Amino acid sequence: MRKLGVVGGASWNSTALYYEHINKGVAARLGGLHSARMVIESLDCEDDYAAFHRRGDWAGGERVVIAACKRLAAAGAEALILTSNTMHKHYDAVVAALSLPVLHIGEAAAEKIAADGRRSVALLGTRVTMTEPHVRIHFEARGIQLASVEESWVSEVDRIIYEELAAGRVVRESQRKLKTLITELGKKRVEAIVLGCTELVLAVDPRANVLPVYDTTALHARKAVEWILADHQDGKIAAAA
Repeated sequence: MRKLGVVGGASWNSTALYYEHINKGVAARLGGLHSARMVIESLDCEDDYAAFHRRGDWAGGERVVIAACKRLAAAGAEALILTSNTMHKHYDAVVAALSLPVLHIGEAAAEKIAADGRRSVALLGTRVTMTEPHVRIHFEARGIQLASVEESWVSEVDRIIYEELAAGRVVRESQRKLKTLITELGKKRVEAIVLGCTELVLAVDPRANVLPVYDTTALHARKAVEWILADHQDGKIAAAA
């Protein structure tokens, strides 16, 4: 079984979801008492992550993320995941700084959505994720259209994430707002919603909406499980042969 390095803490709430998803995925595949081999570098979301966003100091935030990835590599990680859509703004810099594979959250989500035949989706997340290319390009590369989201909604979704969900607070009124937004997007012939923030699933139930909802946390974790078990599966195939 391969060892995965996880950059977490942005926020710890979604990192906990990753830990659960990945371990459950490995246990489901292997049975018994199996769990995933992982090393986790958990950032202090306030000082190591959000503070840089508030200042607009993306270069400073990037240095923190790269340093965390290097510590994971030193601890024996054979591949990395960044447990935040927004953090993938630093993906190219991380890949350039290390010689390890880095599993991209946008790629994991776009692959599944394309396989399901969706051609028009709405991406919800922080302002950075909704407006900048680091996640969007993976959908566009597969011919998946991204619906426009009104500025007022971009601001409100960003606020809900940073002021509530990242702190582990699920506010009923915000849940209603998100449901209203999804309903409005459905009227624009959007085929599916992408939860492009790893905390959004705390406030949006993927099973209880008018449109199909794709949770990037779960899809990214599933891709991590596939990577962790790739050598294990290859070994079983070789033994059977």
